Amino acid sequence: MKKRIIAAVTAVCMMAASMTGCTEAERATYNVQKEADYFNVERRLSVINARTDKPILELIGYFSLSNNSDNELVITLEVAENQYKVDYVYLNNWTIYTVEDISGAHVDPYHYEINFLPEMIQSIKFTQNDRGDV
Repeated sequence: MKKRIIAAVTAVCMMAASMTGCTEAERATYNVQKEADYFNVERRLSVINARTDKPILELIGYFSLSNNSDNELVITLEVAENQYKVDYVYLNNWTIYTVEDISGAHVDPYHYEINFLPEMIQSIKFTQNDRGDV
């Protein structure tokens, strides 16, 4: 009888622990996402045209990423101490994106880089005239 009670209590405790506990991977994912939202994780965002397999945009830096109800990626970047910039990337049926952690040692915590990659975008050249106007 005593062994049955111990076995039942052990089974109940194991079930409770498995239902309320989380795995180490879940904890790590949560922690990394939280650190990224505090601009502590360098990442690379790649947006790709799924129909042509061509990259459309690449962003490298410290940023927070979320989706909004307008089918857009909301990218928040810290560009200086207590100064932020928000960029939006519209997603449709033909665009996909990936985000990868490329953390490393960088001296500049406000480092970021955006690359527009498709060949169809025409380049624009800005020149300055003698008066200093653009």
